[in-house]
Amino acid sequence: MDSWFHEVPETVGNGDSKQYRLDSCGIVPDTALHTMEIQAVIDSAAANGGGVIVVTPGVFRTGALVFRPGTSLRLEEGAVLRGSDHIWDYPLCMTRIEGETCLYYGALINADGVDGFSISGEGTIDGNGEPFYRQFWLRRRWNPSCTNKDEQRPRLLYVSNSRNVRLEGVTFRNSPYWTTHFHNCDRLLVKDCRFESPCRKGEVRGPSTDAIDLDVVSNVHITGCSFCVNDDAIALKGGKGPYADAFMTDYPGVDIPSRSIGNGANVNVLVENCEYEFCHGCLTLGSESVYDRNIVVRRCRVTGNAYNLLWIKCRPDTPQHYCYIAVEDVSGRVDNMVNVYKWTQFYDLQGRKDLPVSIVDHIFLRRCSISCDKFMNVPEDGGVCTLSDFKFEDLVVNGHRQASR
Repeated sequence: MDSWFHEVPETVGNGDSKQYRLDSCGIVPDTALHTMEIQAVIDSAAANGGGVIVVTPGVFRTGALVFRPGTSLRLEEGAVLRGSDHIWDYPLCMTRIEGETCLYYGALINADGVDGFSISGEGTIDGNGEPFYRQFWLRRRWNPSCTNKDEQRPRLLYVSNSRNVRLEGVTFRNSPYWTTHFHNCDRLLVKDCRFESPCRKGEVRGPSTDAIDLDVVSNVHITGCSFCVNDDAIALKGGKGPYADAFMTDYPGVDIPSRSIGNGANVNVLVENCEYEFCHGCLTLGSESVYDRNIVVRRCRVTGNAYNLLWIKCRPDTPQHYCYIAVEDVSGRVDNMVNVYKWTQFYDLQGRKDLPVSIVDHIFLRRCSISCDKFMNVPEDGGVCTLSDFKFEDLVVNGHRQASR
């Protein structure tokens, strides 16, 4: 395993910059939508050399906000930035979603091409997701084939084409869709944050409310966070489709679809000292991912239940290579310790005659103590990928110590 994580920044952002407090800017917590007023503060800060937008105690409602280079966000204790529950308050833009570059809705918080952007403090960003959840499940009852993108919903945070990004201390709650999404970013720190969406019996569950989606990123450190979401805690994205690896493979004479623009690899991701209360996957590779290398999850606890500790989603229409993935010193209860899953949603070979090759190799599980229903859940046909070089060391499974192999 490569030694890299000492290079991930512990402090980035512009915390010493000029502060722009919402109360000092004449914006007060009430039932009104303050999108234009808050955006004007962000734009003014950017025009005057940058600064930190400080959300003061109270509930402030807003639609999509765009943070400019040199600006950051801080939420004081008792401060809540709450998203509008109307999709028209999130303008359409070219963005990344579900492994494609396409026209879709902006997030509540957006930042593109920034260096040193941060979101910090003890406050909360609340996506006000319940109306979106109810609409989704109602539409799903009418049309069981309804997909995530059919029932339009915004994300809570989308950061793209950026570096030296820091999230620290903040609670991200009730996102209508993916909670935080990072595309084409380098040097990302997520520290002491909480991610939550309705996921328990009796609640209107939040569909596809992944906590952290990493989409073509490098040098990421996620530490001290807690997850209780109705989908994956941490999911690695990067692209899908029969030519999704065109960024690293030459396909002479092939017209690569424009939606493949922006595909890429995830490398050097460290997740440690985190708590999983509920999620579908503690670490999920896919379902739209091409190349993932040097990914480590260590010293974490599953205190509630997770469906999968390591969820390997393989698409039969996408070339994939997942390698050098380690899960170490993790304890708790899961349904599947390792789940290799054939993922066929939106299956489309787009005219390609040969099947793309997917490879999963050099997977390490060490010093874990896990209670589970299945240790290795692999389809009888081996799924749609080649598996090799899996190594298990010093594992306690359902109270029994397993021999290394």
